Amino acid sequence: MKLLLITAVREFEKDIKQILKNAQVKSFSYKNVNGFKDNSEDALEANWFATNMQETESVLFYAFVHQEKVDGLFEKVKEFNTIQVSKSNIHLAVLNIERCSQ
Repeated sequence: MKLLLITAVREFEKDIKQILKNAQVKSFSYKNVNGFKDNSEDALEANWFATNMQETESVLFYAFVHQEKVDGLFEKVKEFNTIQVSKSNIHLAVLNIERCSQ
């Protein structure tokens, strides 16, 4: 078993649900969260919001998945991110689970 974590801006919520459905992930949880980015190291002219701290309405998905679904999920997320015109992407991480009750 693997623990799947996905974060993205809230606007991608429906897209993430569709990716999970296409990957046959039938059970998952999600929660609205505030994303945070410290822009203090960016050049002032590159910082469109002219502030060092930026919060974004985001979403966090998590699910327990079998190993065989992981590569397909990474591929689907990569495809989605490739066609985005915005700077935002879907971020995906997978963690090993040492023990899990079922």
